[in-house]
Amino acid sequence: MPRTILSSNTNVKNENGRGDVKPVTSVELLLHPVRLRIVQSFLGERELTTGQLRELLPDVAKPTLYRQVAILADAGLLEVAGERRVRGAAERTYRLRVEAASIGPQQAATLTHEQHRQAFTAFVAGLLGDFDRYLDRGDADLGRDLVSYRQAALHLTDEELMEMIGELREVISRRMALPAEGRRRRLMTTILLPAE
Repeated sequence: MPRTILSSNTNVKNENGRGDVKPVTSVELLLHPVRLRIVQSFLGERELTTGQLRELLPDVAKPTLYRQVAILADAGLLEVAGERRVRGAAERTYRLRVEAASIGPQQAATLTHEQHRQAFTAFVAGLLGDFDRYLDRGDADLGRDLVSYRQAALHLTDEELMEMIGELREVISRRMALPAEGRRRRLMTTILLPAE
């Protein structure tokens, strides 16, 4: 199963682009709502230009989008997959470096409760935004599009849960390896919490 989308430490200028360069933690880098949406746009091994990103994120101002793409590229989360000349300017195609934008369970364990709270809030806000944009398309049909959201309670030992996670990892990994051509891109989100 894919790991959490977070990054290693990096440096970025303050939000107005001026002033001293300050260190930014991995959580801070992707808690920015526009940067999180940009990263999510690349999921599924997509390669996109900033022009294509503007089409996917039409509500984001062009200067903001370019600035946030530059921050992600400088931090090593996005890499240049190709470049071509368009009207005398270089148009870059980017792809997500998933390994640079991910941390494993051991690194996630070092985050504070407040950092986890912020990350989860950004994650859920991103889901709400995705759902709103889907509904606002004008042709949303949850049945036709196979949209679902459900919650189920399972009674499992830790060992049974680990076995289930392994089985899900296999099933999902096989589907993630399918080529994009002729298929519809779908987002699958999982949240697993203990319940009383």
